[in-house]
Amino acid sequence: MSSIIRIENVSKVYDTGAVQVHALRDVSLSIDEGDFVAIMGQSGSGKSTLMNILGCLDMPTSGVYELDGLNISKMESRELSSIRNKKIGFVFQSFNLIPRTSSLKNVELPMIYAKMGKKERQKRAIELLEKVGLGERIEHMPNEISGGQKQRIAIARALANKPSIILADEPTGNLDTFSSEEIMNLFTELNNEGVTVIIVTHEDNIAEYTKRIIRFRDGQIIEDIRREAE
Repeated sequence: MSSIIRIENVSKVYDTGAVQVHALRDVSLSIDEGDFVAIMGQSGSGKSTLMNILGCLDMPTSGVYELDGLNISKMESRELSSIRNKKIGFVFQSFNLIPRTSSLKNVELPMIYAKMGKKERQKRAIELLEKVGLGERIEHMPNEISGGQKQRIAIARALANKPSIILADEPTGNLDTFSSEEIMNLFTELNNEGVTVIIVTHEDNIAEYTKRIIRFRDGQIIEDIRREAE
């Protein structure tokens, strides 16, 4: 299976003026197409910095990042924005839905940026909401639904432009146990369909759904375990 993500000797240093913070230290890592990965570590370990670099939201200070064969490290901001919209779907702990905007409109948003026609994007948004079990909630606003339902809408939105990778940052952090299980089962289903799923989490029970667990400490990988999800 080919690598969809390859990072080599990546470091990230934040210079605050008074002090330099080494968030990542010479990290090398490859992730295969269709993998299901949990990135773990305590606060400040570097896992969120890595996720931001993988999602083309931040650039490494040094090293090489290749996404689907493209050298991201050399790209300008406009190119990075296009890559994000086409290849990566984001899911966040806080859902990041637009208030006072229907479920349907929230899911349509990435397709508007991709300049998809209105009829086509509405059709796809409805299909995606049905896929995540919310076909009857298309006109509901975020304040009219539960946290688990909000996250399912966020996942539908992340799938809008048929990305090859889903990056999820603490996607169950604001959810109860039942809703967390629903969301992780949904990620498992997407992974079984061939989507590469990468999750940042500090919860062992969430990581157990994945096929591979990568642990960070002080900006470095300290453990990389391949496992089969139960």
